[in-house]
This record gives sequence, C-alpha cells and structure tokens, in this order.
Amino acid sequence: MRVDDVASQNETRDCLAQDWMQYLTVLCPTTIWMPVPNLGINVVDFVQKWKLDGFVFTGGNDIGSCLKRDCTEKTLLNHAKVNTLPVFGVCRGLQLLHHCEGGSLVRCQSKTHLAQSHHINIRENILGFESDLEIKVNSFHNWAVSVCTLAPSLELIAESNDGCVEAVRHRAFPITAVQWHPEREAGELQETLDRKLIYQSLALVK
Repeated sequence: MRVDDVASQNETRDCLAQDWMQYLTVLCPTTIWMPVPNLGINVVDFVQKWKLDGFVFTGGNDIGSCLKRDCTEKTLLNHAKVNTLPVFGVCRGLQLLHHCEGGSLVRCQSKTHLAQSHHINIRENILGFESDLEIKVNSFHNWAVSVCTLAPSLELIAESNDGCVEAVRHRAFPITAVQWHPEREAGELQETLDRKLIYQSLALVK
C-alpha cells in the first residue's frame, strides 16, 4: 500500500485506493485478496502467517520518498523470488522492479505521462494479444524507465512512443509489471490487455 502523511492527525497511514478492491473483485471474484501493510523487513512474517501466494505492487510514492515502503517492497520482492511466487507491479511497481534489478530512473515528460492517455507499442507476438499492436493506456507518473537502460534481467513487453518502458516481465521469475494503472479508467483494449497480463502473471483461475 502507499504511505500518506496526514498532518491534521499527526500520523502516517498505509492506504489503498478503493478502486483496487472494486477492480480485483470484478476481475477475479473467486480469489481472496488482502492489503499488505508496510512492515519493513518484518513483512515476510506477515506473508507467511497469512500464507499469501502472490502479490500486487501498487502505485504511489516515488522511490526514495518513503524508506519504510521501499524496505517492505524490496523485502517482499526478494521473498517472492526465493519462493518463486508471482508478482504483478503497477506504475511504481515497475519502477521498483527495475531499480532492484540495478537500473536507474529518468524524469519523463509530464505533458505526456502525468494524468494523460497515450499510445504504447506492444512487442509482436510476445503476449499472443490478438489486436492492434498499438493501444492507448492511461498514465500517471513523473518518473520512468528508458528503453535504452532497461535492466538485462527484464524483457520488454511494451514501450511508449517517446522511448519509455511501459511493460516488462522478468526473464527468470514470474514477475510482470506495467507503467499504467489497470484499476483506473481504461479503454476496451487496455482492459483486455490488463486481464491477459494479470491472469498470466498471477496464474489466476478464470
């Protein structure tokens, strides 16, 4: 979950947009979902106690802006790799994956990527996606991964017209990440692509 500082209450909160539960309930109603708090290195104990077997890394918080969340997700990502558990990353989730694989981030064009919709190009045949290879997705981020500096351990699935990575999957682990937001308003083609990616990466039963 994202971390928000609430000055009026003098407290820090773990938060999850209601859009996520609504989206996941419709996407796969037979799957049990639960939010994972930011517990730092202790998150593995939480995961093992509840026997969680797959993870969604949601958006919010630039990397480096909240050390507790950074620690939580890096620990969780390592746990997923060690135990070959599936991970689906969204927005920050893609950036965190790239960062953990030794890559760097760049500032992207706000007029193209912040609260905008733009086209992405899907690599031919990589998903068996039966539609145009260029589709429109939503976009809500200031930081991005350049195609030119994508970590070697990650395979490119889609990119934007200005050379930013839009979707990747790990070459050795069941980890997929996208730069856009499946849980927010999306066109028909994005919804179809999101469903395919999430079902494939998390091994969900339809």
